[in-house]
This record gives sequence, C-alpha cells and structure tokens, in this order.
Amino acid sequence: MSTNIKSRGYAAKDTSGVLSPWEFERRPVGDNDILIDIKFASICHSDIHQMKGDWGTQQYPQVPGHEIVGIVAAVGKNVTKFKIGDRAGVGCMVDSCMTCESCTHGEEHHCDNGATVFTYGAPDKTSPTGITQGGYANNIVVRDHFAVHIPEHISLEKAAPLLCAGITTYSPLMNAKVKQGDKIGVAGVGGLGHIAIKLAVSKGAEVYAFTSSAKKTEEILALGVKEVIVVDDIAKLKPYKGKLDYMISTIPIQYDVAAYTSVVKRNGHFTQVGMPIGFNITLNNLGLSISRVNYNASLIGGIPETQEVVDYCADNNIFPDTQLIKAEEINEAWEKIIKNESGHKRFVIDGTSF
Repeated sequence: MSTNIKSRGYAAKDTSGVLSPWEFERRPVGDNDILIDIKFASICHSDIHQMKGDWGTQQYPQVPGHEIVGIVAAVGKNVTKFKIGDRAGVGCMVDSCMTCESCTHGEEHHCDNGATVFTYGAPDKTSPTGITQGGYANNIVVRDHFAVHIPEHISLEKAAPLLCAGITTYSPLMNAKVKQGDKIGVAGVGGLGHIAIKLAVSKGAEVYAFTSSAKKTEEILALGVKEVIVVDDIAKLKPYKGKLDYMISTIPIQYDVAAYTSVVKRNGHFTQVGMPIGFNITLNNLGLSISRVNYNASLIGGIPETQEVVDYCADNNIFPDTQLIKAEEINEAWEKIIKNESGHKRFVIDGTSF
C-alpha cells in the first residue's frame, strides 16, 4: 500500500484535555508494517496527563491511547509475524533503534540509543502529522515487531488493558520474583492497581490493598485480597510497619512515600509505577533511611514480556475488570478518572464508535 491511510479518531486540540472527533492520515503500510483495524482501546491515566500537558509541552491535535487491540487488515511484504485476520495488540511504544544491547534483548523501552518511539505524541518523520497518533481511533499502522498476538481464549475487550496496565504491573512483580506465601502490598487500586492485585493473587501471594477510598472496600475484597487498608489518615499505616515483603505503588500523585515504604520489611523492595504531574515524586530521605527499604521505579516492559503477560493472563483467566463505553463518552470517563469516581474498572472504548 503506497498511499496514506485515512483514519478517524478523537484528539485533544489543546491543554484543556477535551477530546473531539478528528479525521487525519497515517503513513502507508511499509514493508515491515501492519495495519490494524482497532476494535477496542482502553483509557489510561497517562492519556489524560499527556493531553493536558502535565508531562511537558505537546503538539496538537494529538490522539491518545496506548492500550490497543484489533484485527490485522494488511501486512507489508517483509512481515512474517502476522497475517491478515490475526488478533493483534499495541502498547506504549511503536519503534526503537532495534540494534542496541537493550533492544536486541527484549528491552526496547530502555533503548540504549534513546530511540524508543512512544505510541502517541512522539516526533515521527513517517507520520503525516509529524507525531505518532494513538489508539483512540479506528485504525493504526505499526511496525510488526511492536505488536503482540492476542490469544483466542481472551476477549479483545479484556486484553486491551494488558497492553499498558498489565505489563506495567506484571514486569516489576516478576522482577521481584513474587511467589506463594509472599506478603505483597498494592497501593492505589484503580486500573493498574486492580490488575496488580489479580496478578499477585494468581502467584499465591497474600495481598494487602491500600486505598484512600473507603467506598471501594467491597469491590477490592472481591479481587481476592487478604485485607483492605483505607488510608484516610497516614497513621493508618502504623500497624503494618515492617509487615510486607514487597509493595508496588500505582498512586499517580504526590504522597508520603516514606510512610508507605515503612510497611515493607527492612531490606525489602518498593516499586513506584504511578506517574504524577511533572514525573517528580518527593522523597523523605530520613524516612527512607529509617525503614531501609530499597526504593525503585519501573516503566513498562519490552515486547517479549508484553507478549508474556498477555499469554499468562489468557492462560490463567486473569481478566481486567472493564466498563465499555462509546467514543462520545470519553470526556465524561476522563472526568470520572480525574475525580477518582471511576472505581477500579478500566474504561474500554468500542472501536466501532469512532
């Protein structure tokens, strides 16, 4: 295919974060590309942050969305990974240098040459709009390497959130070698947090959920946790001091990190995956030194590990809790997320409504 691909989506036009319909073009399907007809795209809090300029100046119009699933509609002449009719998913990145140590060892998101291209808003000379455009649209053209197969035994709707929320939580949990009987904490129970809980529970861990929202207690208990701790006062953490082997935090705002790390055993590990405005988290060095917990942060995961989490969830019936919406409901859904009124379910957009 030598001509640009016409696309319809919802785009932000400025930092208001209000999305509206937009018709645009994507690059032609190249020799190493596939064209995916998007069936579902789910909403990540990252979409909101970036469209509002919370993470730096943006170019508009910009189509967000990096939890994308659909059906392959065309393939380039060099493509062997996919064929027309295959179920495919695209996550947070769509290209990298492909030659460095990280890229050749399945860590494309840590490209040593700094050439990772993220799914939306990244400079892209191949794009008619000058930047990558994401999955709140009816189609996407992507390099075949950066798409993963979606097994038949998981619905496309349930698979969509795994392309970001799934891999973002799965990768650090696997790095922590979570196993049967471990006491694991999950701080923040939204789209990412509820998947982290399901993954940890599937590994046989005893999971403790920390939330600021008391109204979520019953729905969180239904996820299989040992206990729900409502942290409406930081003092609520004191009874759990040194109790846990590991904690993952999906909290996307400034908070008292040291107080949360105190619930982890000395020399244990604490991973931050929530990304606040400006990316900065304020740390109390004295508090961290007292608990002597190893603090680290994690991004997403490489393409092999992304395929791994999709397969693992399909094989073990670990399905994200989702709420299906139409494209015209995106702005309303974003407001609920911003106001913390969306519960733990992941909003998933019906691709046929674009």
